[in-house]
Order: sequence, then structure tokens, then C-alpha cells
Amino acid sequence: MGQGPAGLPAALSLPGALPARPPLLLDAGRTVPPAGDALSHARSLDCWEVREHNSSEWCHFIRSNPDCRLDGGFLDYLDGVFCVFPPRLLPLAVTLYALWLLYLFIILGVTAEKFFCPNLSAISTNLKLSHNVAVFSLTSPLHGVTFLAFGNGAPDVFSAVVAFSDPRTAGLAIGAIFGAGVFVTTVVAGGIALVKPFTAASRPFLRDIIFYMVAVFLTFVVLYLGRIRLGEALGYLGLYVFYVLTVVLCTWIHRRQRGDGLAPPGAWEPEMPTDVEEPEPSSTNSGDYGEEYRPLLPSRESSLRILASALSPLDYRKWRRKPWYWRLFKAFRVPVELVLLLTVPVVDPDKDDLNWKRPLNCLHILTSPLLCVLTLKSGAYGLYQIQGIFPVWALVTLVASALALIIFITTSNEEPPKYHCVFAFLGFLASAMWINAAATELVNILRTLGIIFQLSNTVLGLTLLAWGNSIGDTFSDLTMARQGYPRMAFSACFGGIIFNILVGVGLGCLLQMTSSLPLVKLEPDSPLVWVLAGALGLSLVFSLVTVPAQCFQLGQPYGVCLIASYLLFLCVALLTEFRVIHFSTP
Repeated sequence: MGQGPAGLPAALSLPGALPARPPLLLDAGRTVPPAGDALSHARSLDCWEVREHNSSEWCHFIRSNPDCRLDGGFLDYLDGVFCVFPPRLLPLAVTLYALWLLYLFIILGVTAEKFFCPNLSAISTNLKLSHNVAVFSLTSPLHGVTFLAFGNGAPDVFSAVVAFSDPRTAGLAIGAIFGAGVFVTTVVAGGIALVKPFTAASRPFLRDIIFYMVAVFLTFVVLYLGRIRLGEALGYLGLYVFYVLTVVLCTWIHRRQRGDGLAPPGAWEPEMPTDVEEPEPSSTNSGDYGEEYRPLLPSRESSLRILASALSPLDYRKWRRKPWYWRLFKAFRVPVELVLLLTVPVVDPDKDDLNWKRPLNCLHILTSPLLCVLTLKSGAYGLYQIQGIFPVWALVTLVASALALIIFITTSNEEPPKYHCVFAFLGFLASAMWINAAATELVNILRTLGIIFQLSNTVLGLTLLAWGNSIGDTFSDLTMARQGYPRMAFSACFGGIIFNILVGVGLGCLLQMTSSLPLVKLEPDSPLVWVLAGALGLSLVFSLVTVPAQCFQLGQPYGVCLIASYLLFLCVALLTEFRVIHFSTP
């Protein structure tokens, strides 16, 4: 395993290194270790230079250059592509990496949607919190920003935190946060207007876009100053808390004005789905099928049969009804869902048995703690040996096995124990560890692809990472619009990305600060960062001006303009990346 973040070089603009496409620099007061010998030079070379050497020197360059070390993660992608694969098979290696990248996005999406958010919902229910005041929810369903929006935003935040942990990948975080913001506020919002013209909810729209513009302006100022202090990082998180409190207050005032009645939604209030098809209830088998095939009379099942049924990610009746493309995508998801079912418990307060599966939940007592210790710091803590003799993972296995045996003996298959809500916290932690591990691999493979193609982290963040993390928002919002609820989908566009930028930047930088120097330097050496910030600001100003000017009546012309503006931005960004267009940086 590579060194932790504390051992990373503070900057990459070293003497003798090529200035081409340097990544965003991030420094938290770290000292630069003495550079090792790289290709007989007494200096540390930028890893982007590897392709400029002879192919016979690639492997030695990668293994001897400290800048080419991938910190965190379980796989060394740079060593694999430049040392394991011969140079003539480089296209094959890139193809395999691209497929693995797509699969990582599937892992992130499945974990967030089927395990992370259901357990978060169960926690808020057990704590007697409504979804609009739960700390991690975005806003109330009344304003169209639901747990689904947070589920789509969780991969963005975890990816940003992981990217900020390494100065060489900080550009990925900025590119992804800004890039996803531009994509969602143009392509997704424009697609909603094209699919279903509608009247926007005026007050929630103005509230969300103003908060988001403030967040973008703060980020622009931080980038311009080149550093973020402790107070500013806390200010990001405080602004999000203030946003949630504002939403809660607005909801309370609105309900008081309505007298808690069932008045029809006005022009400023997003409609609530009432006749839309109910989502199938979630369960430990990834929520793919409901309870329509339950027997009329309850019957006692053996523990082995309960375990086999709970671990099955497929509903064969549903499988036969679905089209071929659904089956193909499901086939790719099955291995991920099976591993998640084995390691992540899910509590469902909407079920009579709270989704209690005694044999599987007892197995979770063993697998979930093992997952946490083996994924934290890429297994460094789990493999640590106590007194140099007994590994931590073995101790966790012994303690968890004894606890699982006690729970199995003292409980029954039919009735969940009183402490079953604890499994929601365990599932929340385990799913968060899965998302963090997948995000770490995602950041490392994107950096590898950037080195192979000599692309900056910023452009990879605003394209691949932003597109991948926005897939969930796109499909969920467009589906909501097609079902007849475009106002709710449009509101979700802005509510979700507010969480991403405020928590992603605030928490990501806060975790990199040290007690001796509560400061993180952000030095955008590439003008592409300013293109990103400018494009996002212009898209928000465009919506802020044109939406009220149209009396909040949004139709196809508005959608076409938004999508055209995104295509224009993408062209300018790529031309800037390849130095066809030159901008002077501030």
C-alpha cells in the first residue's frame, strides 16, 4: 500500500517538470519528502511525462517516481497498465479499465440507492425525525428534494472527499462538483422542460437557485484567493445547515397558512405524487420485488431457506416480464447486489417484520465489521497485527462471531428483536464504507486514465466523473417528469447539487486540515477551472433571469437553450484543455 495523505508531495510544479496540464494543487501544510532517483535524475518528475519516454522505460519510470504512487485503493492501476501489460497491449488495458470504471459507477449507484438511503430513512424514522429535518436529508418531499436526491449525491460527496485527500487529484473534485452542477442545471433541467412543459414552483426555485449561487460564489472566491481556512470550510457546512433550516421553516409556515389542509398545490408549490405507481418495497434482496406472492397463511420456514431466499437478488417472475435490455443490465448488477446483501443489513420500517431475516442478520454481525476494518485505509487497520502477533481482522472475527451466536440463540425467525434498529446504523456504516472504497478506486483509475492520455484531472472530473455521478439524477428526474411531476423533478435538480458543493468542498477540505495549520491551499494553475466556474455561474444567471421572465412557464424553447449552452460549454472546455483556446488566469 502507498503512503497515506500525510506523506504526499505538496505540489507538482517541480523544477524541470513539464508545465503541460498541471492538476489543481492542494496543500495542507505538508512537508515534501526528498525525491527518489527517477531514471537516474536527482529529481521527482511529473508522472504525466511517462508517455514521453521510450516504452521500454515506462515500468521503471512508474516504479521509481514518487509522483506515480497511488495512495489508497486496493489496485495499483499505473503499475498494471505500464508494467503488467506490454506496450502493444495498451489499448486492451485501457478498454479493461474503462469497463471497470463503468462497473464502479454501477457499484456506487446500487449501494447508494438500495442500501445507503433505505438505512438512512430507517435511522430518521427510529429517531422520530421527519425526512425534512433529518440531518443528512436534503429537504422535505414537499419541495421535491428527497432521499433519492441524496442517494444520487452521496457518490459525488464521497468522490470529492477522496479526491481532496490527495493534492494530485484535487482537480478531480473541483471538476466533478462544478461539472455536475453545469450538467444538472442545463442538460437535466432542460430535458425536463422538453419532456413535460410545466409551471415551475416559484418560491422553492428562487430559494434553491439563490442558495446555489451563493455557494458557487464562495467557491469562486476560495479559488481566486488560492486557499481555504478552517472558518471558510466550516462556513460551507454552516451554509448547508442554514439551507436545511430555511426549508424546514418555509415548510412549517406554508403548512400553517394552509391550516394543515389538503389544498391543491399552487404555482409556487411542487406537486406531490399521488397516483403514480408505487415503488416496489425495498428488502434485503435489493428491493426488486414486492410481497404480492406471499402465501395467505403464514408458514414457518427453516433458517436455511430464509437465508437462501434473502440472498437471492433475482425475482424470476419479474425477470420473465422485463425486456432484454433490463435483463442485461440486471445481470451486471447481480454480483454487486449479492456481495452487498452479504455485508450490508437493511432495515425497512414499512414492513411488519422490519425486514428482519434472522440468519442473514446474524451473518451481518460478522461480515459488516469485517468489511469496515478491511476497507478502512484500504485494509491497513484490518491487517495491523497487535503486538506483532494477532491481526485486527482476526480479533474482529472472534468477537463478532460470538455476538452473532448469542443473537441467533436469543432471537426467533418470526419476530425481530427490540434492538433491531441497531442494524440500520450498522447498515448505514457498512454501505458508507462500500461507497468510500468504490470512490477511492474511481479516483485512482481516473487519475491513471489522465496520465495515459495526458489529460488534466479537471477535464476528467467535469466529464467522466460528473457524467457518471449524474446518471442517477438524470434518470430519476426525467422519469419523474414523464410520470407527470416535472415541478418536483425540476426542484430536485437544484436541491441535490446544493448538498454536493457545500458538503463536498466543506467536508473534503476540512478533513485535510491539521491542528498546526488549519489551511488548505487551492491553486488552480489551469484556466479550465475558471471556464467551469464561469459556465456554472452563467447557467444559473440565465435560469434566474429567464424563468421569472416567462412567469415560471417553462417549455421546449427553455430546454433547448439550456442543452445548447451545455454543448457550447463542453466545446469551450475541451478546446481550452487542448490549448486551442488560451485564457489568461487571474
